[in-house]
Amino acid sequence: MSLIGIIASQNYPRTITVDYLVVAGGGGGGYGVGGGGGGGGLRCTVTATGGGGSLESAVTLNPNTNYTETIGAGGAGGVVGTRRGSNGVNSVFNTITSTAGGGGGGNASGQLIGNTGGSGGGGSTINGTGGAGTSNQGFAGGTGADGVVVYTAAGGGGGAGAVGMAADVKSAKAGGDGGNGVATSITGSSVTYGGGGGGATNQGTVGVGGTGGGGAAAADSGVSGTANTGGGGGGQYDSGGGNPQIPGSGGSGVVILRYPDSKTITIGAGLTGTESSASGGYKRATITAGTGNVSWA
Repeated sequence: MSLIGIIASQNYPRTITVDYLVVAGGGGGGYGVGGGGGGGGLRCTVTATGGGGSLESAVTLNPNTNYTETIGAGGAGGVVGTRRGSNGVNSVFNTITSTAGGGGGGNASGQLIGNTGGSGGGGSTINGTGGAGTSNQGFAGGTGADGVVVYTAAGGGGGAGAVGMAADVKSAKAGGDGGNGVATSITGSSVTYGGGGGGATNQGTVGVGGTGGGGAAAADSGVSGTANTGGGGGGQYDSGGGNPQIPGSGGSGVVILRYPDSKTITIGAGLTGTESSASGGYKRATITAGTGNVSWA
């Protein structure tokens, strides 16, 4: 290499190509025959991305430069006064933002419809439509239904890989299952993220959570989405036994970064994460909580 080339290489270090998985926090389940929470929006450059979209492209970054990250928390389940579940929190890596999952609808006037989100929350009972998902991140929640006499049921939350199922519209004895999430092999093994929560019913079979951390609906206390998957929380209904009524919360999100094994990441203050050993030409950093900066050298 010429002297000019040596000087140039010293002054202008090579850029770094980084693959990513960015999953937002899942939505909380609805209260009182509640809809399932939607899974957190999912954006990924390896294997598949959310919402049935085209695979995203890796980013080109500079060494010794700070890049912001935020891991979104899961949304809380609904309560007696505000029966719709809360949306989760967005997750961010540099310019990449994944949208939080929508909260599931609750069985009260004005709160039946599931919230929009990365994946939409399921609707509660009749006229409770599911919330819309976000393009290239996730799918819509399922619709609730009323049946004969007092039978009511709620829809499942949407997932990153599929819509939430509608409640049984003929008898409303079955809550909708949560939509399935998306599997990616960015870690070197196939793992699924962004499943929707199951919808509740006051008679019959409750909805199960979608693959990828979605929580099932249940009597009195819905199952929460799994941490660091962006799974939606399960809805709940009152069994009449005098127990506390607690819908499932959404699972927190996660950011996973894959980069050449010649590089080492610095995970800054405010973030919780680990860097893997080299494998297959890559290292991976898994960030599970917080807000802060990362950089490479």
